[in-house]
Amino acid sequence: MAKILIIGCGAIGTQLAHVLSANGHQVTGLKRNSPEPYSRNVDYFTADITSPLDLEDLPLDFDFLFFIVSPDGRNEESYRNIYESGLNNLLNKFSLAGYNPHWFFVSSTSVYGQSQGEWVDEDSIAQPEHITSQLIWQAEQKLKDLDTGNIVVRFSGIYGPGREYLLRMAMQAPVIQQNPPYYTNRIHQRDCIGVLAFLLERRLAGIALEQCYLASDDDPAPMWEVMSWLAKRMNCQRPTVKSADNYCVLNKRCNNQRLKALGYEFRYPGFKDGYIELIK
Repeated sequence: MAKILIIGCGAIGTQLAHVLSANGHQVTGLKRNSPEPYSRNVDYFTADITSPLDLEDLPLDFDFLFFIVSPDGRNEESYRNIYESGLNNLLNKFSLAGYNPHWFFVSSTSVYGQSQGEWVDEDSIAQPEHITSQLIWQAEQKLKDLDTGNIVVRFSGIYGPGREYLLRMAMQAPVIQQNPPYYTNRIHQRDCIGVLAFLLERRLAGIALEQCYLASDDDPAPMWEVMSWLAKRMNCQRPTVKSADNYCVLNKRCNNQRLKALGYEFRYPGFKDGYIELIK
């Protein structure tokens, strides 16, 4: 049994807490707001990680930390609050007390700056252009440099219950580039939870892990293909062809072979597997 702190208990963090608790681990969830009364054997600590005062009474004797915090907005200030101030507050708190738990840091494939449909994996150059992605990448490096046992997990576009942006988009007959293809990458929310729980159990089993894993399903698909398929399944008007752009931001294909070679099997290996369930 491991003692685990999950920092950030939104949909993924909360469900992960329940999974790890059911697997026999002692789990504490750190939330900025008070949790629901029913916690399924998960303890909760209420704090804003951007406030050192809020963290004064935080227990520290954890074996593992999962950092799954989302910024309030898609702007530089919100990302700095989380990935600089918040992360530094936590690191200082544990360091000053002499504790060194291993981190699982949830990152994003937005740290890749490739834009011409290239394949990317964990060894590909990560040079994001946007400041928000730069801040995530800098936080990655800080944790990786701190301890070789810390692990970064880069999720691609997350979808699932409550994350139905593409369904709403498909219903609006969007204008989509068809040629050259603009690739999209995604992972179902349940696979996000599955990947994190899987990596923890592999670590506890004594299996040597890499410092970085790219978590995306098996099917990086052109947006035209995805929108056309969704429109057909929902009986909506098909998308309209958009003139090709010379430059497309974040147009890449994510290679998940490192994660699969470790033994992870995706519950939703392609977008059709996950979206057909959401449509139904």
